[in-house]
Amino acid sequence: MQVEWFGQSAFSLSAAEATVFIDPFADMPSLAERGMKFEYPPIEADGVDLLLVTHEHRDHNGVEAIGGDPSLLRSTAGRHESPIGEVVGIASEHDDAAGTERGPNTIFAFELEGIRVAHFGDFGQSALRPEQAAALGDVDLLFLPVGGGPTIGATQAAAIVAELKPRWVVPMHFRTPRIDFLESEEEFLALIDRIERCETPSFDTAGLSAGDGPLAVVLAAP
Repeated sequence: MQVEWFGQSAFSLSAAEATVFIDPFADMPSLAERGMKFEYPPIEADGVDLLLVTHEHRDHNGVEAIGGDPSLLRSTAGRHESPIGEVVGIASEHDDAAGTERGPNTIFAFELEGIRVAHFGDFGQSALRPEQAAALGDVDLLFLPVGGGPTIGATQAAAIVAELKPRWVVPMHFRTPRIDFLESEEEFLALIDRIERCETPSFDTAGLSAGDGPLAVVLAAP
């Protein structure tokens, strides 16, 4: 499976059977008006079969950036049929106050090319609830926010990795040279035993290092 990062929590996952895009962002002039830096290149993506939106914030729900006519699952919990089979949407919160501060968030889990994927969107709970972990089941490839602020930070993210024990974890939603309003990934990585840094914003799962325990795959900012 080919994985490409577009910044924030936006990823495309491409396999022979289909391409999935998760959490595209739109133009973000509102951040500049608030004195915040957001300089990721505009997303241009076509040939997408399934588009997932974890929650309705503009750095995650810019569906207009995706060309064509993909099937769309938009911030909805439940078990959904899709072009790649069943997608499980797990209700969660964007904050640690039962969603009363930043609203709901959907964790999406699905299988692509025999790999069980989970994308946590802007997960902000203090911890993963047992029923959420049970709904996720086994996870091979985990996309997890680590930059704190409106989401979990390093300590909470590392606890989720320890609980789910994925083969690979891709940190997302952290400070890079393109943005200035989150913490970096370094505190999270200090809590992870195995790390592989990529020189580009993409990787192929077939080329990742083998070994025991979760491997953190750190992508270069696009």
